[in-house]
Amino acid sequence: MSARFEELDWRRTQMGEISLRRRRYPTVDKDVYEVKLDDEFLMSSLFTTAERELARRALAELDRARLRVLVGGLGLGYTAHAALADPRVTELTVVEAAEPVLDWHHRRLLPDTQGLASDPRCRLVHDDFFRLVRSDVGIRYDAILLDIDHTPRHVLHPSHADFYSVPGLTDLTRHLSESGVFALWSDDPPDDDFQKTLAQVFSRASAHVITFANPLTRGESSSTVYLAHRVAATAS
Repeated sequence: MSARFEELDWRRTQMGEISLRRRRYPTVDKDVYEVKLDDEFLMSSLFTTAERELARRALAELDRARLRVLVGGLGLGYTAHAALADPRVTELTVVEAAEPVLDWHHRRLLPDTQGLASDPRCRLVHDDFFRLVRSDVGIRYDAILLDIDHTPRHVLHPSHADFYSVPGLTDLTRHLSESGVFALWSDDPPDDDFQKTLAQVFSRASAHVITFANPLTRGESSSTVYLAHRVAATAS
């Protein structure tokens, strides 16, 4: 039987102290992996439905045979893992700012998503996603999936806030292929103001509430997945 609690890793980063812990929850009779940044919980393997749906719903919007995908934020790996489950994905780049998170996957500390680091289609990159999307365009992606901040209003670092504006999202569109899809996870209900911002940049945008069972409260919890489509170029 597993120990009730174990801290698997703890390190200082530029954004704060990050830790990976394994906890045995008797109510669900399984090991749960948790990530904390300082005193704030970032994610838990107990709740992965919305992270997986972020990838599934975005890729379902694309009607093409070969997909190149960019994921902002590796975390416990559920979004990237769900993307790789789509056989059309030929290239997956995952950008993660916290080097310890990348190391957890290289060391295979997370049983549910083992194999990400060794999948030949997948490239794990230590970089700042928000800096990357402000940079000059190189590769264009069919889908960009983002799961870093809690919500567009509740960001992990003040430098992220400008991304959720019209100029920031416009920078991102330069990295999308024609008719490409941007998908964003948020821990809050749909935000009308943010949807209006998306509508100023993208040809079509929608918010989807993802509900899932919460065994800790014995009720339901929910997150939001935003989907936005880049304007396709028109013939002159």
